[in-house]
Amino acid sequence: MKAIPVGLVIGGILLALGAVPRAFAAGPLAFDVETGMVAAGSNDVRIPGDTGTRFSLVDDLSTDARGFLRLRAAYTLGPRQRLSALYAPLTLKASGSCDRPITYKDVTFVTGTPLAAEYTFNSYRLSYGYTVHRSDRLSVEIGLTAKIRDAAIEVRGGGRSARKTNVGFVPLINFAFDWRLGRSVGLRFDGDALAAPQGRAEDVQLAVWYTPRPSLRLRAGYRLLEGGADNDEVYNFALLHYAALGVTVMP
Repeated sequence: MKAIPVGLVIGGILLALGAVPRAFAAGPLAFDVETGMVAAGSNDVRIPGDTGTRFSLVDDLSTDARGFLRLRAAYTLGPRQRLSALYAPLTLKASGSCDRPITYKDVTFVTGTPLAAEYTFNSYRLSYGYTVHRSDRLSVEIGLTAKIRDAAIEVRGGGRSARKTNVGFVPLINFAFDWRLGRSVGLRFDGDALAAPQGRAEDVQLAVWYTPRPSLRLRAGYRLLEGGADNDEVYNFALLHYAALGVTVMP
């Protein structure tokens, strides 16, 4: 399946946001930027899922930690509703050699071949959230996320290469818990997650936030992204750790 052009996806998200009726777009537009470092805790691959060789981009090869960037725009739709769009690209690179032959997408890399691998997992999400509880200290939001997953794993070595791409739609549950610890300091636990027989996906963050002024929120925290699929076509489960810094601006 061909990858969806990034520009087309972003344009579609922005068009969807712009289509929100004016009667509902009563609140401000907020922009969020998150950056930091991401490292792989595990990343196991077998393609095809029923006949390929299972190997690890972390244990058999070595995956380097690297910087990341996530961008989000959000509308406040009245007193309890929110609509947001997220662009979260991710590419990790691995290298090394295996002490056994690796058959990946019907290409066999012999024992000891120096290998280079690239793991791509780009995410485009449109989320709706509804605040089910709000008090001076705690706010709870629950909603739904429509996610487009644009993933690829490529292995190269010994003059040979193989690449598997996978683009698909994933529905998720989103949530956010906001605890205010003081006048301008608090904790936030939020994310998107869902498990099904076809696979699972979790993208959650725990962060400390600080608001130096009402239109600006700074945060620092830990994000975990985990999940994958197990079927005849693809077996891939990854666990990623993020050290994250973020800023939300509300013009």
